[in-house]
Amino acid sequence: MSEAFPWGDVMRFGLGVLRLSPNDFWAMSLPELHAAMLAHSTAQGDAPDRAALERLLRQFPDKEH
Repeated sequence: MSEAFPWGDVMRFGLGVLRLSPNDFWAMSLPELHAAMLAHSTAQGDAPDRAALERLLRQFPDKEH
């Protein structure tokens, strides 16, 4: 038996994360929505490694109050 399509998750992503209007959301094809989900997940990137974090800390130090 196949599982039901996860419409709740897909709607939360399309309407909440992508902030699509309901009309735009329902006008999208599933391949278009899938491409948007992939683009969003890869845009987030991985956490920086220790060396990258230290470079960022030197480049953007906390300001003294």
